[in-house]
Amino acid sequence: MSRFLPVELKHASRLLNHGPTILITSYDEQTERRNLMAAAWSMPVEFEPPRIAIVVDKSTWSRELIERSGQFGIVIPGVEATNWTYAVGSVTGRDEDKFNCYGIPVVRGPVLGLPLIEEKCLAWMECRLLPATAAQEKYDTLFGEVVSVAADASAFIDGRWQFDDDKRNTLHHLGAGTFVSSGRLLKANTQD
Repeated sequence: MSRFLPVELKHASRLLNHGPTILITSYDEQTERRNLMAAAWSMPVEFEPPRIAIVVDKSTWSRELIERSGQFGIVIPGVEATNWTYAVGSVTGRDEDKFNCYGIPVVRGPVLGLPLIEEKCLAWMECRLLPATAAQEKYDTLFGEVVSVAADASAFIDGRWQFDDDKRNTLHHLGAGTFVSSGRLLKANTQD
């Protein structure tokens, strides 16, 4: 008898999508408005030049700012940023600046000047939005080229994550405001 039971189709993505939750930042110079949202759907799509994909619904304020400005930031929160991550993913930024509302300190990106976060976070990237694709229109997927990136030197060493303590772990959204942090490091036997 199998231990496996059917899963509702609406939860299928949760089986795959427990990669790091990210914060997406945006800024529009014309209106001097900025925004911050949490997102669970992101992934790298190319190594060189480095390009990533994020999913941002067409109806969101972030999407509007990203398309108008042609750029966005990615912040990878650590476990200490769990409350910020949940909060900014639960309300719209159309009415108020979420950075101010939740007291989130901002640093400016060195290339695009985007609002980014270092406190309680592990890494950030500045991205230029790539030209629209059919996927962007149909599936709310945006593609960006990474133009600058930085990471906490105690969490990202020699080109890979080093999850050695509880504070320097990534967050992974499981749904309904529940997160898990990245686990212990495991090494594969490379002799096989």
